[in-house]
Amino acid sequence: MTARVRRVRRRGPGAAIILDVIKHFDAAWNELTAEGAGFAMSEIEVRGVPMRVFTGAPPTMRSIWELAALHGDKKYVVFEDEHYTYAEIGALVRSLAHLLRDEHGVGAGDRVAIAMRNYPEWVVAYWATVCVGAAVVGMNAWWTTQEMAYALGDSTPKVLIADDERVERVLPVLDELRAAAPLDLISVRSERDLPDRAWHWSDVVDTADAPAGLPDADIDPDDDVTIFYTSGTTGFPKGAQLTHRGSVHNIMDLGFMAMASALAEAKAVEAGDLPAPAPSAEPADPAAPPVFMAPTPLFHVTANNCLLQPCTLAGGTIVFMYKWDPARALELIERERVTNFSGVPTMARELLMHPDWSRRDTSSVKGMGGGGAAIQPDLVDKIDKSLDGGAPSTGYGLTETHGIVTANAAKLYTDKPASCGRVVPTLDARLVDEFGDVLEPGPDVVGQLCVRGSIVIKGYLNRPEATADAIRDGWFNTGDIARIDEDGFVFIVDRAKDMVLRGGENIYCSEVESAIYEHPDVAEAAVFGIPDDRLGETVAAAIVLRPGAELSVDELSEFLADRIARFKLPETVWFRDQPLPRNANGKFVKRELRAELIGG
Repeated sequence: MTARVRRVRRRGPGAAIILDVIKHFDAAWNELTAEGAGFAMSEIEVRGVPMRVFTGAPPTMRSIWELAALHGDKKYVVFEDEHYTYAEIGALVRSLAHLLRDEHGVGAGDRVAIAMRNYPEWVVAYWATVCVGAAVVGMNAWWTTQEMAYALGDSTPKVLIADDERVERVLPVLDELRAAAPLDLISVRSERDLPDRAWHWSDVVDTADAPAGLPDADIDPDDDVTIFYTSGTTGFPKGAQLTHRGSVHNIMDLGFMAMASALAEAKAVEAGDLPAPAPSAEPADPAAPPVFMAPTPLFHVTANNCLLQPCTLAGGTIVFMYKWDPARALELIERERVTNFSGVPTMARELLMHPDWSRRDTSSVKGMGGGGAAIQPDLVDKIDKSLDGGAPSTGYGLTETHGIVTANAAKLYTDKPASCGRVVPTLDARLVDEFGDVLEPGPDVVGQLCVRGSIVIKGYLNRPEATADAIRDGWFNTGDIARIDEDGFVFIVDRAKDMVLRGGENIYCSEVESAIYEHPDVAEAAVFGIPDDRLGETVAAAIVLRPGAELSVDELSEFLADRIARFKLPETVWFRDQPLPRNANGKFVKRELRAELIGG
């Protein structure tokens, strides 16, 4: 598919560079998607919805795993000081897959829940489950007993595979859950006594007796492959139904966007529109497999779908930590020669600000970024200047799109640091107003972003009304307010529910946060609205300063006065000694913060 974008004349030397790079990006896009090329596409209809698919895409995630067998003795999984090859993980996957089918009756249409830290067993359990045709239920490792009980009751898995911490939480409600539906338990890295129909992983998963092949399975591309629960703002979380087709195409979208960006820069250098990069002291081996660090949890699409899955297909290494710690992350980056770091923006900022950044060898890192929240423009610049021969990157997406909706990297990103990039080739995008009416396209038009295509989820488990409300005629409403410029690049203005309405003026929290982060003494910042009798809402901010720094409200206001309009300035500011509250994926939890500060 040809990327269709409207163009306007730009002025100034910087603008000319941007236009030249985008020209080459368009050329790369067309070259990669041309008939007969690796990313050639065709149109099909799924569930009554027209969508583009990659003609050569593998049909299922089992096919992806079968390709991984070719990687053999390459290093695959690193967890702290543990190392596993593809062959070693492969034997574990075969052992568990046969166990699930033969001993627990798991097959097509069934579900297996995984509740644990980013242990290597998570990776094994994921691939074993999808290879027998069942769906993985990704359990949030931060959930309480009651939250676990809700998700298990809602998804009714045949088997729960959990580490010791999660086993401890589920035991009080296990009998209650089993009264509603059978539930077997496999306990990981645990030595506690277990009830009936429960086993220790080490007693039942044995590579010595692993069969030579996977069990047979009949899997349709549109079968569920994963159930990930969305955090939601009110009520119980919803189980998003991810499919094999959607997951495969998310992997290919990621690969396409990376290749298109790299090819565009190569074309720009060849044409003389960009200077050739300076030679590195240690040139990277283009044949060397990538090494990904995944600091976010595998029960979210960021780590599972956007890191683990493409890493597996590429024959790369994925590095996990017991818990996030920037000093330990830098140690592992140096030791494992990590090439790609992808987390939430706060993690990248903490790495660059840490005193060990200058003490550790981080020269292997060629890409740093991630998603889950907007990367402030100042951080894009910091990453670009801090990486030796590397570049910043970002991706915008949701659970409901299996991963990414857009991607932006390298020169395109540094030229458009406020943009999350162009929409991936398997999606169509449009903006709608608050009534759902489609808005005419234009670079200054702002509306709710809706997308349609092969990576949109099937729906929400057991929630037909929620599905019908979120997905209409195949169009999923992201709930994010955005604009799309003349080059087709998306700018997320804010979440619709995270917008402050002050005296009739819309104030987008991410814009105010970006301005605050430009202050060199600010380490963390979260902006939200608080009730006001006269204006409806006013802007408030909670801020954590860098160690030893001092900043007053007046000094902050003076700093911001030249950066944002006065009506956007925070009228209430809290300076905190403790870090802002975050969820398991590292995002700031504004609801919790607001409740703590103002009681609601």
